[in-house]
Amino acid sequence: MNLCEKLNEIRAGAVKQIPPDTLATMNRATADLRASGILDKVIKTGDALPPFELTNMRGLAVSSAHLLAKGGVVLTVFRGHW
Repeated sequence: MNLCEKLNEIRAGAVKQIPPDTLATMNRATADLRASGILDKVIKTGDALPPFELTNMRGLAVSSAHLLAKGGVVLTVFRGHW
């Protein structure tokens, strides 16, 4: 299964679990964001990220330059809660 298929599967599963009014709000917010032109400003597949620094779970700053000096970097963004 490729990534697109997996994301579609996750999306279909979420639609079954999210209340209709909440889903409508989420879809409206997504449409508003798309209409705002924000997609013209996002980093595209294959683009290099600008240098960045983030705080790790111990509160220490970690720079992308430091990580890249050790090899490839995979950045995962988690939106949600634990």
